[in-house]
Amino acid sequence: MNAPEYPPSSGTERELLENQIEFARAMVIFKATGISKEDGTKRLGPTATSVLGVLRHLTEVEHWWFQDRFAGIPYTESRSSEEDPDGEFKILEEDTVESLIEGYKAACENSRQIAKGKSLDDLAAHARTTDNLHPNLRWVYLRMIDETARHSGNMEIYRELLDNFHSGRITN
Repeated sequence: MNAPEYPPSSGTERELLENQIEFARAMVIFKATGISKEDGTKRLGPTATSVLGVLRHLTEVEHWWFQDRFAGIPYTESRSSEEDPDGEFKILEEDTVESLIEGYKAACENSRQIAKGKSLDDLAAHARTTDNLHPNLRWVYLRMIDETARHSGNMEIYRELLDNFHSGRITN
């Protein structure tokens, strides 16, 4: 699988936003593809994050911002809870690399369908908890581009470390 191509640098505001989020989503899938579950769940630093943990987190973020917050459709499959606020990063025994990638792809498609036909000025059904304001779809796109791109960068670093370790360029 080749790395995704950079999106076009011109177009309507909507096209630019959608192209950027699709590029970021494609990079996430690219970084998760071809990894073993063992490597994908390795902790490479002082936090509980891993390649697959970040993928699982981004799946929940897609559902949270587009489905729950914007469309007002409750997302009930979160692994996060009051007892385990970072549960969305956890990988379960029954999870596979393929099922996690497919879950992310499905969440992204769900987000696309929710945004389809909506105006960038349409307001979210639910207010943000930080300022009690209802963001518009434009803001949701920008928030998701930021979140997805940042975490794609984390995944890139993790993959580089894992790939270099397996090639012998990094040793314990």
